[in-house]
Formats: sequence, C-alpha cells, structure tokens
Amino acid sequence: MRIAAVIVAGGRGSRLSGATATAPKQYLPVGGHAVIAHAIAAFVAHPAITDVIAVIHADDATLYDNAVLGADVSKAKLRAPVIGGATRQQSVAAGLESLAHLWPPSDEPNFVLIHDAARPFVTADVISRVIESLRHSSAVLAATPVTDTLKRATTSNVVTDTIDRRGLWRAQTPQGFRFATILDAHRKAVASGQHDFTDDAALAEWSGHAVSIVLGSECNSKITTAEDLMMANARMTDATRATDVETRTATGFDIHRFTDGDHVWLGGVKIEHSARLDGHSDADVVLHALTDALLGTIGDGDIGQHFPPSDPQWKGAASIMFLADAKRRIAERGGRIVNVDVTILAEAPKVGPHRAAMQAVIGAALGLSPGRIGIKATTMEGLGAIGRREGIAAMASATVVLPCEDKA
Repeated sequence: MRIAAVIVAGGRGSRLSGATATAPKQYLPVGGHAVIAHAIAAFVAHPAITDVIAVIHADDATLYDNAVLGADVSKAKLRAPVIGGATRQQSVAAGLESLAHLWPPSDEPNFVLIHDAARPFVTADVISRVIESLRHSSAVLAATPVTDTLKRATTSNVVTDTIDRRGLWRAQTPQGFRFATILDAHRKAVASGQHDFTDDAALAEWSGHAVSIVLGSECNSKITTAEDLMMANARMTDATRATDVETRTATGFDIHRFTDGDHVWLGGVKIEHSARLDGHSDADVVLHALTDALLGTIGDGDIGQHFPPSDPQWKGAASIMFLADAKRRIAERGGRIVNVDVTILAEAPKVGPHRAAMQAVIGAALGLSPGRIGIKATTMEGLGAIGRREGIAAMASATVVLPCEDKA
C-alpha cells in the first residue's frame, strides 16, 4: 500500500510578528532545527508512510534545502518539493497533482495525509490513528475535544451567551483521505470557482464526503504567534522532545505446562531440566510475559495477536524475536524502554545460576544494562499446579517513556 504525506509549507506566517523579517515561521529554529524539519521527520520516520512531499513558496527553495539538510532528514522517502499557490487550498492542490503525476494511475497512492508544516510536534500515534481510520473511511480528521468553556461576545467584547461545548472539536492535522477522493474534490472546487478553503476536511465536506474524527493530541500544537514559537523552543532540546513525555507501566503473565524433554528455555537461556515446557514456540514464559508487558505500554495487543499459535511459521520459534518486535513497536512511537522486571514462579530448575545470562540476552535485545533488568524467582511452596511441578509461570512488568500523547 502506498501512503503519501503532503507537508504544506507555502505560507508567510504574517501573524508571527517580529520573526517574519528573517524567515517564514516554518523555517525558524525550534530545538536547533527548522520547524518544517521536525514535521517532515515525523512522517519520514513512520513505517507506514511511503512518500513525503513538501509544498513550498517559490522564494523558499534555499530555506527548504538548508532546513532539510541541517536536520539530516532521511531522503529515502522524501520527494523533491513542489511550488505552491497563493492560498493553502492551491498549495495542497499542487502537492496532490504532483503526486498524481509521479506514477501511472494504477500505482497512485492509496491514502494521502495532509499536514501543516507549522505543527512540528505530531506524533507517530496520531499518524497511525488517521491511517487506520482511512481503512474504513474516505476522509479523516485528527482533532481534540473542546474542554474550555466557550463564550460568544459582541464586537466590544461583552459576553452575550455561553456556548454548549458538547460535540465540539478542535481540528488539527494530519487530515487523511483516500487519494482519489481528495484529488477529485480539489479539482471540483477549482472548476466551481471555490478557492478559499483553509481546511481540507471542509473541502471534503463541501464535496459531499463524510469526515470521521480520530483523537489528535494536545501536544500537536500549531506555531502561529511569537509566543507559540517561544513555547515550542521550551519544549525542545537539541531537536529532541525533552519535556513533553509520559511514563507508562504495564504487566504481562504467561504459564506453560511441562511435557517430555530435557531442557527449558527461560529468559532466552537454555537450561537443562528433566522436562521441557510445552508450547507452539520455544515456550519461554519469561520472554512471553515480558513481551506482553512491553506491548501493554503502548496498547498494542498481546503476543498471541502478533504471533498467533495457529500460524505454522512460529512453530519452535525463538521467543527473543517476539521481544525484539515489541521493542521495535515502541521505538516506532518514539518510546524508550526504561526498565523491565520479571518474577519466575517455579519449583525447579534453579534460576540463580542463570540470572546473569538472562540479563545479558534480554539486555542485548532491548538495549538495556543489567541494572535495568530485574530477574527474580520464587517457589509456590508446593501449592497449586506450579507447586506440583506441572509447569512454570512468569510475571513481568515494563516501564517505558513515550512522547506526550493523548490527554483525553
């Protein structure tokens, strides 16, 4: 599936007083790099996005080149920029038409996401939600619910009434569309003499398409004023989102019964034993529980969803690959694993002699030092299935730091 992103960057930023004398707002530095570079990098880094194209002002070619070069943005998905028009609508149309002519009609993008360059804090989760919704909608809008009390006032700023905020949303970008749908809508708008749409979702509505809403993020703010720019810089340190992070913790559990064999796999380490654990893969309860804990920090299902036991390709698979996949999913969302902790429930074998080896295997897979990997073990004092030596269980927890996300 081809999914393109159009980064709209043709504006002059007239409301950002005092800064436009040096450059339009999208080329001003935030955290050491241009605003537009952060926006582009978010889409280039997203695994589902295949092509990224920026629409720029005719006077900004050098500014654009310097912005992208200075941020060392990967060029693998980045197309040459397109010159936009006098309005945002015309600029978006230019980007869409450029994409339409890059490939034959049969190979055009399936979806396109349209994003304002002045929103440098867009996260992978917001992008993913828009894409996922497009699988059953033709037009999708990222937005956040209005939480402030709304007032209507006269021209002299006297309140006349309070507006019910229920059902009201603040529109953001990216806005996603079936490519053919939004391209056709833009062409119809031009043919009808409509040139003043400032929002592609509104254009889609005008064209007769229902627009679905997915949750955006309070972090996905737009830089419009000098104060916005100052606050954006406060949120960035060396192009890294330093202050707008949240810590998440999740747990996992797994249990496997014994069957005939001469070894068990625990924490990625092969340990001699009088039986083996029965499972579709190597039945490593430590890595299975830990994988589920990591997936839980990002709300991404469980190990059975991503590696179903009904799939023959996972028969006898080494569970360390499941753990590595969970790490990849967290990294794609800009997350960092802080520490993991596992408690093994077993009468035998002894875990202590293998603790360091387990820490080494897990640490290599997750990029963690041994001091961030807890491996503990306890017996069940002869109680229950584990106490009767019918199997082994493991409980795990994981702590992950992620970029600021949903506030709803």
